[in-house]
Order: sequence, then structure tokens, then C-alpha cells
Amino acid sequence: MLRVSPNVHPAKFDVSKYEPFLDALCGDREYQKDAIRETLRYLLGGQYNSLRDLAKENYQQNPVLQDLCPSLEDFYKQLQLPDKLSCTLDLATATGKSYVIYGIARIMLAEGAVDQVLVLCPSNTIEIGLTEKFRALSGDRTLKAVLPEPAVISNPRIINASQTIQRGDICIENIHATYERTKSSIEDSLVGKGERTLVMNDEVHHMANPPARDQALKKWKEFLLDPKYNFKYIVGDSGTCYVGNNYFTDVIYRFSLRQSIEERFVKTIDYVAEDVSHTKPEKFQKIYDNHIQNRALKYRLIKPLTILVTKDIAACKKLTEDLIDFLAQRESVT
Repeated sequence: MLRVSPNVHPAKFDVSKYEPFLDALCGDREYQKDAIRETLRYLLGGQYNSLRDLAKENYQQNPVLQDLCPSLEDFYKQLQLPDKLSCTLDLATATGKSYVIYGIARIMLAEGAVDQVLVLCPSNTIEIGLTEKFRALSGDRTLKAVLPEPAVISNPRIINASQTIQRGDICIENIHATYERTKSSIEDSLVGKGERTLVMNDEVHHMANPPARDQALKKWKEFLLDPKYNFKYIVGDSGTCYVGNNYFTDVIYRFSLRQSIEERFVKTIDYVAEDVSHTKPEKFQKIYDNHIQNRALKYRLIKPLTILVTKDIAACKKLTEDLIDFLAQRESVT
């Protein structure tokens, strides 16, 4: 990981004045607050003009990085967006990345560091989920009340790119919209405004490892580097910060799955290591019995989940059909 210097002069940026806001937003999830603080120190502390500056500082102080790359120039080549004030946050799945994204966006707007925020994600499903969450948070009067005064932008509008992006907006869109010119306002709204725009990339590993068949995901990085926008502030998050087997070189904060389980923010999974069932109906019956027992006894107050894992999409579809047939017969329903 790259370490951000904690030595920020309060006259430049004082994160302590946002502590009531962080408490109201994150509750007892201290790792979310730490991720937000670390990112804001990096973006607003005035010590770094780009990722190159942070990388150079860390390379000179960290023997591990020197072993990884024989020279500083070699290390620069490993960075995705070296000339931007960019970084990645490694937060395990189910640890609340959306709260971190929202907190960073809200404070950057309150500080007046940016005029608008663009949140990019890889799918419509993620876009819908983030939009619902952000609208609920923006409707929380407590979060607005605990922002320090005067806040330049205290209560942002939550929109998608079917609307014109205006000052004070948080626009949430899937990356495909950046290439659907007829449906998206991103180009018209943001050309020439990149230095006053914060770009947040949810599940950013899709940018580094784009699926071969998805042209929009392939162009995600090209969009971030497009000179007609000239984006300055770029923050990504992911629970899988790897390019192949290599860890991202721009991670400034990490809260791993192991940590999240040890600190009881994420539950462990009880899985079947071995099974001696000879037929699929026999396997389904065991899974069904286990689920019913969990629902009746072990997890009476919450909704239990049973997850079946397959090798590919085709196998998943076939298993789904077979499971539906089994459940329909077992429950005497259609």
C-alpha cells in the first residue's frame, strides 16, 4: 500500500471538523471513517499534485517497493493513472463501500474543492442500488445538520446522466452511459470541467481487468484520461484490487475480508466441504433441510441465505431450473 502523510496543516484542510458528520454517517464502523479521512488528506492536504508524487515518496521509503521494481521509473509504469490525483480503496465486499463513496463526495462538495461528483459503476444493477442508497442518505436531515458551517454545498442533488449535471450534483451512472451519446448528458455537462469534478469509480477492478466482450468497460480508463474532460480527482474502490495476480499499486487504504470477519462486520460462511449424496434430488433435499433449520432455529430474526456455486453461467442456469422444479414439488407450489 501507499502511505499518505498524516502531516496536513489545518489551514489547508482540517478533517476534524467533519467528525460529527462521520459519526452520523458511519456509526461504529471506524474503518469507513479511516478510509474517508485518508482519502481526503490525500486529495486536499496539498502535499501531492498527482499519484506520481505519492508513489515517489513511498518508493523512497519502502524497501518492499524497491524490491518489486528496480527503479522509480519502473514503479511509475505500474500505476494506472500516474498523472492524476488518483487512488484506490481496498474494502472487502459487504463492508459498506457506498457509505465511503458518499462520505468522500459529500465532504469534497462541502469544502468547495469540486462543483460536482460523477460516480461510475460497471452495471445498471449497481447504479440502481447506489442511487437508492444515496437518495436516502441525502434525505437524512441529521447528516445535513452536522456538517460544519459554512458548507459550500450542503445538500447535493442525486441524479443520473439522463439529466444535465449541474453544480452541486452527485451523478451516478454505469460506465456504458459515457458512450451512449444520445442518452447521456456526461459529455455536454462535463467537457472542460474535469478539474472541478470528483470521479468515483465503484468496483474499479473492472477498469483494470475489462471483460473482452464489453467495449464500454474496455474504454473506462480511456474516458478517465480523455483530455477534453481533464479530470483531476479520481478515486476508485474495490474488494478485489488485482490485475491478474498482481495487487494494485495505487491502494492507499485497505480493510480486508479477514479483518472484516475478525471484527465481526462480515459473517463467516458455513460451507459443505464434502458431500456423499449420489443424486441431485438427494443433494437438494439436504440443502433444503439445512435451510429450513437455519430459518426456524439459528437465524429466526434475520433472513438466512443459502448460496449454490457453479462453474459457469450455463451450469448456473441449469441448476436454477432444477432447483426451482425441486422446490415447486417439495413445497407444492407452481
